[in-house]
Amino acid sequence: MQVSQVLSSALGKASRSPVGYDVNYQYSLSGPIGLVKRTSLRQLFERYGDILWMPGSHKYNVTNFIGELHELLPEPDFSAFSEEMLDDLVGKLRKRGNSNATINRKIAALRKLLRKAQKMGDLVSLPEFKRQKEKAGRIRFLEPNEEELIFSDLKAMSPAYYRLSVFLVDTGARLNEALGLRWNDVNSRRATFWVTKSGRSRSVPLTKRASEAVFGGDRRLSGPFADITEYKYRAAWNMVKEQVGLGADKDVVPHVLRHTCASRLVQGGIDIRRVQMWLGHQTLSMTMRYAHLASHDLEMCVPVLERMAEVAPPMPETA
Repeated sequence: MQVSQVLSSALGKASRSPVGYDVNYQYSLSGPIGLVKRTSLRQLFERYGDILWMPGSHKYNVTNFIGELHELLPEPDFSAFSEEMLDDLVGKLRKRGNSNATINRKIAALRKLLRKAQKMGDLVSLPEFKRQKEKAGRIRFLEPNEEELIFSDLKAMSPAYYRLSVFLVDTGARLNEALGLRWNDVNSRRATFWVTKSGRSRSVPLTKRASEAVFGGDRRLSGPFADITEYKYRAAWNMVKEQVGLGADKDVVPHVLRHTCASRLVQGGIDIRRVQMWLGHQTLSMTMRYAHLASHDLEMCVPVLERMAEVAPPMPETA
């Protein structure tokens, strides 16, 4: 029997416990090299969470995701994460009413954590992670009159909240990116975001009013929006949203300002690649969600079709 067959046979015998979720040994060509301790998602997150995710709303969401997945596992302790375990989690999330997009976000956090654990020797093996097919959802963005209503009430409530909102809609920045700005990250013409969701820094030019919003802040603070906390801003946003009659629209959240920025760039004729760079999207497919808004590009097709119609043979007359 070949060495590979021996290893395969040995792994097959060692990879199943009575519950089907345990692998006890790592193997080399010379045999077992050590016992792999059982662990859990919570233990792994306590060990690597601060390394993998920066503090902020995204890490807060990931903390909840991992906690939920930990509770869903029938056996919380494991030394290998099998395909069966992954399928079980996906099935349970779907039964809870999670959309494919939500499942993908939760499993993406799981994948990142488990891959780190495997690299550090905490896990023997991982399953193949596959994205669930997502439906193209409707992208909500603010019309100019809606922006005016919301911003007017925010300004009356707090000039700082108004300045932040102007900055968000004119830069397309994520809320935590804007709140994390420091004075060294901005000048009158550009803002640089060092802590981003993708992990890649980016710089964007500032409009006149975005620049005014930045430098309207108190220079004694650490950054332009350092006096604003995320949860208080969201609470103020929700209050204003109710006041202007948009309380029933669940898509009108602060992130709608990022969508509004992207939509205006595309509608204004900016090509998708530049919009991708502006927003800091990792893949072009993320930016392509806005491509349908570039309807002006299709107007040039009409004269072509009309010219062809002029030279086409006439339709035969019907009796």
